[in-house]
This record gives sequence, C-alpha cells and structure tokens, in this order.
Amino acid sequence: MTGMPSPGSGGFEAWASEQIAALCAADCWREVRTFDARGPVGRLDGREVVSFASNDYLGLSFHPAVIAAAQAALDRWGAGATASRLVVGSRPVHAELEAELSDWKQTERALVFPTGYAANLGVLSCFGGPDCLIVSDELNHASIIDGCRLSRSPVAVARHNDIDHVDRLLAESGAPRCLVVSDAVFSMDGDEADVAALGECCERRGALLVMDEAHSVFGPSLAPLADFERLEVLRVVTLSKALGSLGGAVCGSGPLIDLLVNRARPFIFTTGLGPAAAAAALEAVRIARSPEGAMLVARLGGLTERLRPGHRSPIVPIIVGSEARAVRVAGDLLEDGLLVPAIRPPTVPAGTSRLRVALSAAHTDEMLDRLLGALARRGLA
Repeated sequence: MTGMPSPGSGGFEAWASEQIAALCAADCWREVRTFDARGPVGRLDGREVVSFASNDYLGLSFHPAVIAAAQAALDRWGAGATASRLVVGSRPVHAELEAELSDWKQTERALVFPTGYAANLGVLSCFGGPDCLIVSDELNHASIIDGCRLSRSPVAVARHNDIDHVDRLLAESGAPRCLVVSDAVFSMDGDEADVAALGECCERRGALLVMDEAHSVFGPSLAPLADFERLEVLRVVTLSKALGSLGGAVCGSGPLIDLLVNRARPFIFTTGLGPAAAAAALEAVRIARSPEGAMLVARLGGLTERLRPGHRSPIVPIIVGSEARAVRVAGDLLEDGLLVPAIRPPTVPAGTSRLRVALSAAHTDEMLDRLLGALARRGLA
C-alpha cells in the first residue's frame, strides 16, 4: 500500500521521517513548547509573552479560592483517584461536583469524566450503535468526530448550522433511533448553534439532542429546550476551559446517566478525575454562579466587544488564508511578545488558516491594546 513501510524499506522510522517531511513542506508542522505561566503572562522560548491562546476564559485557573480548594483536596485525598471509580469508589468531592453541576445545568444527574474529550467519546459510543443514526454538524470538535467513529453508528454530516439539512437527514434516515450532536459554540469560528431550532427539530423527529457546551461563556442559553416536553437532551460540559481545571461532565436524566455509568467505556476503564482537579472545578462552578462570576463574564464581554464588536464568544478568528502566512504572522506576533496560535489544516479547511484569538477576563486593557496595535500594523485589525 502506498506510503506504508514494508520489509527492507527502513521500517516505521523511515516512514515517520517521510511523513514529517510532508508536514513541514505543507507548513503544517507542530511541536510542543514549554510556556512557564500563571495566567496570561509567562515565559516562552526565553521571552516574556502575553498569551491569547488559552481557553481560561474567566481566569479561574489561578483564582485564589480555586487553588485553595485544590490544595485542601490534595491534603485530604492525595494526588490521584487511584483507579476507575467503579473499582475503587468515588471520593466525596466527585459526588459534590456532580450535584453542583446537575443543579447548575438544571438536570436530574451529572457524571464526571477525566476529560471533556472522554465525555464526548463516552456519550456517543454509549448511545450510538449500528441501529442509531448520528447527525453531526460539519464543524463539530474532533472529540465529537472521534466519538461518532467509535459509536459504530451510521453518521450523517450536516451542513454547518443548517437546521433544514438536519431535519431532512433525520426524515430520510429510516433508522430505529436517531441522535443529533452539536457544539453550542464552535471552537474555531466562535459562532453559536441555533439551540431552539435544533430542539424543535429533534422533538418532532424523536431524536436525542447532545449539546457540547465546552466553549459556552456568553451563551447560547439552553433554557429554550425546556419548552419542548418530549425532547430528550444530554449536556456535555468541560471543566478545563472557563472553569480553569480539568475534566468533563455529562448532565441529563437519571436513566441516561445510569446507562453511561454502565456502558461508557471512557468512564468505566480509566482512572477517575483526580480529587484536586474535582475540588478546583467545584469551587470554580460556585464562583461562576456567583455575582463575582457575572462580573468576570461582563469583563470578558467588554474585551470581546473591543476586538470584534457584536461577536458572541471570546473565540475570535482572524482569517489569513494560507498556512505559510498564518505561521509567519503568528511568528511576527511572538516577536512582539504576543502568543496567538496559527490554526491550520486539518483543524480548519485548506485556505482558511487563521489566527485564533482567545480572550480571558484576566487580560488587561493594556494587553488588548498591544494586540490591537500589533494586528493593525499587519493590516489585520
């Protein structure tokens, strides 16, 4: 088979070297760098930079109360959960966190996973199957795409935010069961799903609706879904972005959560979320639900309005076109002390490489002024 190693060809290292050369030639090479940071400011490659790359939207990763909660959990329960929660049991903080999440999202129950990625894999592999059509938005996150693959379901990819296309795919499927899955806020463009229209479509067609709220900060609100009496909904949330910790959770009805506990392999066959991360997430949820949380959201909204008036999320894409230009501009900004990642294929379609600016309530006005000035000098603001 073309491109695969064969006996005498040099083996997998030779094949890997060929693949690396192809990635470099296409300006798609990536590497991990060490960023020594606390909040948006840190040192990268020997220079101090301001990061516009993280998903710490509310700046809670270094909030004193969040850190204190994690430290107290470390002292009480140690560094790790030590095994699968079904084997060794949950720590009390897992139950507290799940109760807080279900109350926040107004569902019967919640189930915490070690990562948001694992939560999506768990939901889709559990509720999918050969007899279940999954309709997935074409711009959904990689964790949803991989969950669809693991589900063994027939998968129909719907045009982005095209509810009529979703409805037609459901109407034409003939499958015994159907599931529609969508990001609430899409991670590369920062635009929102039409939640109410998806709910109406899924109720009419009898489909389970799975909404991934990983990047939701300003919205969209899922409150309109409560108006559909026959609609079944699962809400996937992350603990590692606006909440500043680690992990993911699925919120929904008791029977659906019970089935996840018993059939979701990414929950059953992996070590549970570490107690410190769970305690940090619990405190972060409480802050997010408080007046302080509302102030942080308002602060973030003001920064977003300055960068992209009218934009509905702290993810602001700046399309530059080619992979080479995206890498070059990101490098120029780094020389100015600004970390803004270049996003390239296969993460985004060819020809739409971009700078992905992620704002945080922890950014100061001066930091945003620096970014706006740097973008303007390059004709991008």
